[in-house]
Amino acid sequence: MRNMSLRRKLLLGALAVGVVGGVVAVPATSDTAYADIQAVRSTLTGADGKDYWVENHVDTDAVDSTREALADQGRRPEYLVVWAGDENVADTVVPDVKNLPGSLANTTEKVRNALPGPDFMAVVDATQGSPTYGKVVNTATVGPLVENEPHHMQYSWRKGDKIYAGGLYSAATYVFDVSKLPALSLSGISLPSQTLCGSVPDAYWVLNDGTAYGTYMGGPVVPGPCTYTNGEVRTGNGFAGTPGAVVRFGPDGKNLVEAPAATTTAEDPKQCLNMPSLGKPSCANPHGIQVREDLNAMVTSDYAEPRTIILDPVKAPSPYLRRPTVRTWDISDLNHPKVKAVSYLPEGPRSSATDPLHNENRAVMETTVTNLPGHKGAFAMTMQGGAIFYTPDITSDNPVWKEVFDNTAAMKLIDPAVANGGPSDNGGWLQTSPDDTKLYHAVIGRKPGALGKDDPGTAGGVFTLDISQLVDAGDGFDCSIETKDEIENGGAGADCPSVLGHVAINPGSKASGPHWGALDNLEIGDDGFYHETDQPRRIATANYFVARTGLDGDHRVCIVDEADDGSLALDEGFRDENSGQPCINFNRKSWPHGAFGNAKPHSMLFVAADDDIK
Repeated sequence: MRNMSLRRKLLLGALAVGVVGGVVAVPATSDTAYADIQAVRSTLTGADGKDYWVENHVDTDAVDSTREALADQGRRPEYLVVWAGDENVADTVVPDVKNLPGSLANTTEKVRNALPGPDFMAVVDATQGSPTYGKVVNTATVGPLVENEPHHMQYSWRKGDKIYAGGLYSAATYVFDVSKLPALSLSGISLPSQTLCGSVPDAYWVLNDGTAYGTYMGGPVVPGPCTYTNGEVRTGNGFAGTPGAVVRFGPDGKNLVEAPAATTTAEDPKQCLNMPSLGKPSCANPHGIQVREDLNAMVTSDYAEPRTIILDPVKAPSPYLRRPTVRTWDISDLNHPKVKAVSYLPEGPRSSATDPLHNENRAVMETTVTNLPGHKGAFAMTMQGGAIFYTPDITSDNPVWKEVFDNTAAMKLIDPAVANGGPSDNGGWLQTSPDDTKLYHAVIGRKPGALGKDDPGTAGGVFTLDISQLVDAGDGFDCSIETKDEIENGGAGADCPSVLGHVAINPGSKASGPHWGALDNLEIGDDGFYHETDQPRRIATANYFVARTGLDGDHRVCIVDEADDGSLALDEGFRDENSGQPCINFNRKSWPHGAFGNAKPHSMLFVAADDDIK
């Protein structure tokens, strides 16, 4: 016990002292139902002269006992870091606002839960075999901003990386230091005043030097002309509009580069509708982002004019506000990324002029690159279109994209009761395996009635495709989805992707599956330390999109295990510490930082402390 007490004092000491890069840790107190919690705050001054902070609430008893148990086995802890928002009345879907009067006055607890609380990083024990597997051991709250609507981080984490995390509503980018997990500190913050040519940050990619590119999906903070870092000028229609930007951040959150996603010429005025309209129409609303530094190439996917998603949407007034475009970039000069090509994904065999919202190429949410030398390809997926596309060469002046998989073929495995599972399946996370043999995809599922009054909707889940033959075929690949049979059963070409594994998450519910995911690219070695692996065997998922859209999910974070043959299964051992049910439920009364009620988990990363990884 004396050794445990000493370790606890060292942990608190590491939290409470030190100045690193201008970040000062200051002890605080926490009013919480959890035992032995001490709140410790690290603070820095933002560009506006105000103080911003992250405040840790570490369950030191749990951390100490787990460390001791793992040390006896010669092992170390691994964590799942989850970026989550406080649930409150601002999440109400617009048509339901009329039902609010009277609902907040029933109990003090309801009033408290309806008010905005702090957003936070939840640090969850993800160490297989740990006595606290699945327990939330720290909630690191951010302030003073509330209603950030925590969204995405980068797609993977390596030792030495900072975590870059965006606030969809606040237009802020937070940079976290996770080297001393389970505690975090704040390394930097970027405010809207520092990214005037873009708004609504979405996703990030960390470069080899520790800086990161981030997509800002929305238009300039103020409507009108905006001058970018390189002196170029684009005219936008304002916050959460068009065109968006790509920003390069330093590890201190400093804006190093702000580059236009829009070209100097007008894009297709029908496919690229803007509201209010622009003199030069544009589909430049970058959402997904992935990079091949060895190829001097970057790919971004255009999703939607985001004001139709985040600013109290009821229904998008036109399907053409959902984008069909992918942008490839030249990043040979990291401080001067340039759009090289804007590619319009092709319409597929089930496309219809009377229902363009559900055409295969509609709403390009995510893209993912291949990884190995000799491979130059990339994939893209559509949220409303429910299809996956591929190009073999992102360095080409004009990449050729073809549809290589209709999600209908996988959704009928996830939800056997539904035949037409592809259109509006609300797919999200898309990621290649490090060895380029597999493609992972998370799918929320379709809401009942999305395709008409008789549409039952679909459940959601995760599926894995074998892409090895497609990627190895290079420029000469044959796969192309063109017939009804290929829609339902996969492509006829010998190199077309095929389903390796699938798992339903919330199989009895419609449109409440996972939006996001992360691969566990860490494995424990014989030396007791973690090492990076190109054969991940675990996937973490989060069942939440954006509450205001009606895709609220059930706020659970799950882990999916992958077997040697590629089959997938829910990790039944990763259970909620309160309910005892599989998956971690973010709908709960209390957290280490206090009784703030339900929270919305959006994205996550598998991470280990620097001292535990080699």
